[in-house]
Amino acid sequence: MTIQHPVQRGGDRRGLFERLAENASNFTSSPAFLVVCLLLVGNFVAIHVVKPSVELELLAAGAMTCVTLLLLALLKNSELRAEHAIQRKLDAIAAALLEDYESRNGKGGKAVEDLRKAIRLEDQV
Repeated sequence: MTIQHPVQRGGDRRGLFERLAENASNFTSSPAFLVVCLLLVGNFVAIHVVKPSVELELLAAGAMTCVTLLLLALLKNSELRAEHAIQRKLDAIAAALLEDYESRNGKGGKAVEDLRKAIRLEDQV
């Protein structure tokens, strides 16, 4: 297991976790997921109102905690992938602007140099 950015782990090849994260992201944005969450919260509240046993209360709390942690991991993976994709698009736009400007004018000023330095800046951070 490596601790790298999700995009850097396998290049353009997507593994099982990446496919699972995408499918989970699609499911969590659906009305069916809202129903599942409402049922889970309703179950949690009902168990605390009825107070059958401590074990059932812990089971309900544990189920909500597991779902929360799983969603956190999947959401963070999707967020990092989206952030990387946006950064790559911005870099491509900046590079195209630089090429166009330099082909027309030959040399640029401070703004052109700042734009050149900003390309791939996220790799240094």
